[in-house]
Amino acid sequence: MLRSRAIAALCVKAFSVLTFVAVLFATSHAANAMRIQKVVSPSGIEAWLIEEHRIPLITMEFGFDGAGAKQDPDDKAGRAHFLSGMLDEGAGEMDAQAFQQRLEDLAIRLSFDAGRDNFTGRLQTLTANKDEAARLLSLALSEPRFDADAMERIRGSIQTDLKFAQEDPGKVSTREWFELAFTDHPYARPTKGTLETVEGITAQDLRDAMGDTFARSNLKVAVVGDITAEELAPMLDEMFGGLPAKATLREVADAKLASKPEPEIVTMDVPQSTVRFGLPGYKRHHEDFYAAYVLNYIIGGGGFASRLMEEVREKRGLAYSVFTYLYPLDHAGMMIGGVATKNEAVGQSIEVIREVLSDIAENGVSDETLKYAKQYLVGSYALRFDTSGKIAQQLLGVQLDELGIDYFDSRNSYIEAVTQEDIKRVAADLLKPEQLITVIVGQPRMEAAPRG
Repeated sequence: MLRSRAIAALCVKAFSVLTFVAVLFATSHAANAMRIQKVVSPSGIEAWLIEEHRIPLITMEFGFDGAGAKQDPDDKAGRAHFLSGMLDEGAGEMDAQAFQQRLEDLAIRLSFDAGRDNFTGRLQTLTANKDEAARLLSLALSEPRFDADAMERIRGSIQTDLKFAQEDPGKVSTREWFELAFTDHPYARPTKGTLETVEGITAQDLRDAMGDTFARSNLKVAVVGDITAEELAPMLDEMFGGLPAKATLREVADAKLASKPEPEIVTMDVPQSTVRFGLPGYKRHHEDFYAAYVLNYIIGGGGFASRLMEEVREKRGLAYSVFTYLYPLDHAGMMIGGVATKNEAVGQSIEVIREVLSDIAENGVSDETLKYAKQYLVGSYALRFDTSGKIAQQLLGVQLDELGIDYFDSRNSYIEAVTQEDIKRVAADLLKPEQLITVIVGQPRMEAAPRG
């Protein structure tokens, strides 16, 4: 065992060094056009591959389109999240400890995650261990054990996390915002479930989830690293060939955000209040998505360069930070924001946010502001490709969003094409403060404070 631990330690150190080197490789790589290959396995499974043979490291990102938390039954909310915690807890002949030990001994990283729309996984391995890494992933997807002791350990971990989340104003405000905005739509449910729903999830529920939502028909795969297309093709069949041909996904309707003109207040004994606010936005394939993307950067996505930061923090000192971001889901689009501030400043902060939205909707932005926003968004795009892991994530995300394999070459042109007229049209369409859905967690005093 000691020898095993020593080997594991060396492997982990080697992995860390290689990851660091991979960062260097990827940074320079991002400056060059990426050569993406479509690899198709003998059974027809497709993957996007970027070969890089200078580093003996392989990163794979894969996802099951539409298999996320929105597929959870109402009384089993958190099922997909529970499943994501169980797939590396033993498979085939190995119980949880043996499976984890095997991963550790070979410095293989395997993890899973469930979002609202999709279920994703990540595999990283040294090239020398790729065959065993593929075998372990195949076992996890085809022969998970769901042993009772592992089930209860993961259930306990999730429930502990949920209890902590009940005391976290940020997490409470986000959970309440989605519940308020989406009412009875699946997006209203917390992705990690509740203490009650998690308690009722069984091993059979997890098997049902896998059987219904994991299939070759909704599988997307991205690979970056030291492997050729010829080597990858048969491995795809080994890893994913045992999945059903077609998923049985529950149909989910498009959602319309509820109209909630008055803020919802969740009382919590905390020193300052946390605010989540949001408006309807655009889905990913909306014709004005890129104009909304640039607009969001100007409003609250640009950090210290954003209008909200200037008005709320710099001019009035109401909060340390305030932000917005676009959240395009399969069945709804949103622009969501947040601010945390002292209780007596909540009312004024929300008032300032509404004024900023109204001003931009009515008056637009300056030519200089639009030019700077576009320059930043185009120039900073390369930062999303500074590690092999990030590159694989980008490849997978583009597949899940169905943007096309040429997206990486064309994306910046979409940003550069946004005009003043686009910004004015989108601002008038989206920035309607009277539709702002707002949740406040804390002990806010809602009267507007005197202007300073």
